[in-house]
Amino acid sequence: MTTPVAATPVAEAKGLTKRFGDLLAVDDVGFSIAPGETYGLLGPNGAGKTTTISMICGLLSPDAGEVRVMDEVIKAGSPHGKGAIGLVPQDLALYPELTADENLRFFGSLQTVEDLPGRTDVVLDVIGLTDRRGDKVGDYSGGMKRRLNIGVALLHEPELLILDEPTVGVDPQSRNAILESVEALSSEGTAVLYTTHYMEEAERLCDRVGIIDGGRLIAEGTRRELVTVIGEKDRIIFEIEGDGETFAKYLRSLDGVHEASGHEGHVEALVSDAAASLSPLIGRAGDQGLVVRGVRVEEPDLEAVFLHMTGRGLRDE
Repeated sequence: MTTPVAATPVAEAKGLTKRFGDLLAVDDVGFSIAPGETYGLLGPNGAGKTTTISMICGLLSPDAGEVRVMDEVIKAGSPHGKGAIGLVPQDLALYPELTADENLRFFGSLQTVEDLPGRTDVVLDVIGLTDRRGDKVGDYSGGMKRRLNIGVALLHEPELLILDEPTVGVDPQSRNAILESVEALSSEGTAVLYTTHYMEEAERLCDRVGIIDGGRLIAEGTRRELVTVIGEKDRIIFEIEGDGETFAKYLRSLDGVHEASGHEGHVEALVSDAAASLSPLIGRAGDQGLVVRGVRVEEPDLEAVFLHMTGRGLRDE
């Protein structure tokens, strides 16, 4: 995961709103994505993610609000700005009777990609399918098809890559290959908008996360910022030799320790920042005559944030 520097956003959405009859599908949603940043848009089914993505890509006109990509306004029915976007949809958009090489060359010709043979070679290498380039896509595994689907979106070297549930139904090897590809693209400066039902993917990839529910963006920030908002704490578990309860009582008197409990052989402490607290607390244990045999840190994750914000898990239907 990279930490983006302050820069002019590659993509910026402001006040996006969309109704379908009486249904307010997206309600005043706005966010921006910087070069080299991976932004995760998380929400349960029906939260408004796909509608939001459709407006960002210019596939759907907003009732209100605006999308800019590379400072060009994106509108349905207009090509302006869309050359900067690479979209990887949930559904596969490939020709099964063609080879991977033929699929890439066909879609690249539609995009008027310069040096198409060279870009095809590069993309096949990025998605790890060079050795299967001559095989029909219909003979590919589900994971390989997903990887090729991403390859099509990369042909024209987009500044913004949008991936909508790119790892659904894929094998672990292909899933890891997809995640590694996203990490590499982000490190090279590509802005990425990523939606997923797998919280561990968001934890691994996303620099910032926006949580959308009921059509509204209800929270946004880094994992640490979101955890702080809901008051979750880091947990440090010490495996010790000595009087755990006495040490726990001592820890409870220290600044930065919110709660501590001790039992035979171990002590648990809740702290605001485990990284900052760990070394001093180990030193305090030594001062108290305890031998620390092991330490484990459990940091609150995005799942806890998501449950707190929406009242349900990301993968709940």
